[in-house]
Amino acid sequence: MSSGDGEQVPGWADTVRGLAHRVLGPVAASVCFAARDGDGRGYAYEAAAGVLTIAATDGVSASVALHHYLREHCGLSVGWDTELPLAVPSLPAAPRREGTARVREGYYFNFCTFSYTMPYWDWADWEREIDWMALHGITMPLAVTGHEAAMHAAYSELGLDDRQIRRFLGGPGYLPFQFMGCLDDFAGPLPASWIESHRELGARILDRERAFGMTPVLPAFTGHVPREIAATARAGRRTWQGFETWVLDPADPLYARIGAEIARAQIKLFGTGHLYAADPFIEMIPIDADPAYPGAVAAATLAGLLEADPEAVWLMQAWPFSYQRDFWTKDRVTAFLDAIPDGRMLVADLWAEHDPLWGEFEEFAGKPWLWCALLNFGGRTDPVAGLRGVPAAVDAALAAGRPPAGLGLAMEATRNNPVFFELVADQIWHQVPDVAAWLDAFVTERYGRPGRGIEAGLRAAWRGLLDTVYGADGLRISPDRFKGVLTANPTYAWTRDGGAELRAAVAGTLWYRPAVLARAWERLIDAAEREPGLVAGPLGHDLAEAGIAYLARVADRRCVEVVESGGDPEQVARFLKVFEDLDRMLACRPEFTFRHWEDKALSWAAGPEDRAVLRDNARRIITVWGTVDSPLLDDYAGRHWAGLVGGYYRDRWELWARGLAAALAGEPGAEAELARRLRERSEDFLREGAAPVEPGDLAAESRRLHTAYAGAFGDVPGDVPGDAFGDARGDVSGGASGGVAGGADPVLEDER
Repeated sequence: MSSGDGEQVPGWADTVRGLAHRVLGPVAASVCFAARDGDGRGYAYEAAAGVLTIAATDGVSASVALHHYLREHCGLSVGWDTELPLAVPSLPAAPRREGTARVREGYYFNFCTFSYTMPYWDWADWEREIDWMALHGITMPLAVTGHEAAMHAAYSELGLDDRQIRRFLGGPGYLPFQFMGCLDDFAGPLPASWIESHRELGARILDRERAFGMTPVLPAFTGHVPREIAATARAGRRTWQGFETWVLDPADPLYARIGAEIARAQIKLFGTGHLYAADPFIEMIPIDADPAYPGAVAAATLAGLLEADPEAVWLMQAWPFSYQRDFWTKDRVTAFLDAIPDGRMLVADLWAEHDPLWGEFEEFAGKPWLWCALLNFGGRTDPVAGLRGVPAAVDAALAAGRPPAGLGLAMEATRNNPVFFELVADQIWHQVPDVAAWLDAFVTERYGRPGRGIEAGLRAAWRGLLDTVYGADGLRISPDRFKGVLTANPTYAWTRDGGAELRAAVAGTLWYRPAVLARAWERLIDAAEREPGLVAGPLGHDLAEAGIAYLARVADRRCVEVVESGGDPEQVARFLKVFEDLDRMLACRPEFTFRHWEDKALSWAAGPEDRAVLRDNARRIITVWGTVDSPLLDDYAGRHWAGLVGGYYRDRWELWARGLAAALAGEPGAEAELARRLRERSEDFLREGAAPVEPGDLAAESRRLHTAYAGAFGDVPGDVPGDAFGDARGDVSGGASGGVAGGADPVLEDER
């Protein structure tokens, strides 16, 4: 490297060298690292004679440099599902290249992510994830694994016994919701073995993140306390989704004391980077309507943190300001934020890709803030996003008078819609002026330059996805919108007026032409058949997602046909067969199976009692979520997984079909009888789970489904008449961004 780059070996070098070895295998020995001076985050790299030299300001920037080199000179990227190590026999030459981060921080995770994606991860899973974080510029990850150990220690000091504390903490699959103050004493008690095992895992995660130079954000006290403490303190009741909890009055000195006890216990166990996440109002209106009350909560929260850590900075998600706008008026938000010194709070604008709050609240009254993308709710596996609008939204934030301190990925679950999150993460370091050009590069790097003909077909496939499922710009993508019948809890409300309500809901899921999606899916299948080795990696994930996207809309259509036919048995059979066929395809990919999820949960069991709790948590949260009697969160975390689609979901729709004739005839007890049967099916699932499924050949199953269903909408590529139910936004000319409108198929000649 030229002068200006330090000669000394930086402290993070061994950590990044370990990452390089996991990514590259033996060739990583030819990567050298050096320190680089600079106020912000930056790097420089060059490669010659088979040696890559990277100089960087910190370990994350060095990891980003390695990833940028691999993408730019090897045509390879590292995604969540990339097979490692990469097939790089030697390091090609590269001229000096410098990079500077556009923002100081890259934030990652949401409390919910730790329930919906990684509650049962082990160190191998976490090591892979932390590598992904470093390669993508994440510097500020939320870190909640093992926090239960800090809470156990703090409440022990406060006089509670082990049994009381573990009951309060509840089931391991629900711990993040406990940490947010949403529920307690639910789906547990917490196994004793869990606390120690996850204290060790949490410490190991934090050690690795810090070794890269990341500053993890640790949980903090929200005012939520066990009933034993509430009984002798000034405390009030509050509810979240039907769950009742107790919260301390901020005027009670115990509020700050407990906050300090938990922070001290956490620092003793895990150390600190002085960043703490607490959301005392997450989806819960403050229990006191006094406008000064939120400020009092803020003062007590901060007082407890500062008593334990004088350098503490509080990170809060701005989600309440969006979720409960009727309460959180501009005056209330401003009063709350003004109660906290500017240097003591960092605000995460959680859903900024759809509902940005930074402009509405004047960049959060001078507080440092993070622009975050959310997209995914509950870990749902629907392939959907609005890609084209994201760069403009980021650029607008960075051009603000007080721009964000960082960009973040705040999804409720990872491992879905990777293209969206890769696009957001890229903008930590690069501006993206042209999404179509970015997408072409993404395809090349995702599949590793699979060959000119195959690559052309894959690029065309992704342009089709961009014009369909990934062209949802301007649409609200959230759980309170109809997501399709596959994972929906059946109801006879949809049969009114000859199914008009169902037809309207189904129309809202088709803002694009099904034929364009079918052709994109087919191109992915073509690539899988021509290059079978790609299927084990990202292409297999993309095949599954494309199949879900198309078959979900077929299921919607066939459900409408069942209602319109009055429950004709042949139409019912056609409808239920979609579930069976999709289940068979999903079984080919482990991460799309229920069994994979449950097995990971049970791997933590130390005995029969642990197994019972872990099994229940794994089954419950992705189905009824709470109790079988409460509809409030039922199917919130619905997944297109083998064992669920062809079992649990199919069975529910079969029960619906059995009573459909009675419902259409207006029999008054039909809905109540359906509810009873569905409740019984949920109870059966919680007891028995899903039957194991046999994996097959994904490319073959995908081809079989495409052959059977590609013409389900009566349209074909090159002659697209528009969807069968109209368009929810009045535009069927190719989706939000304009797409393939018929005529010549944009397939390059060499694709064939």
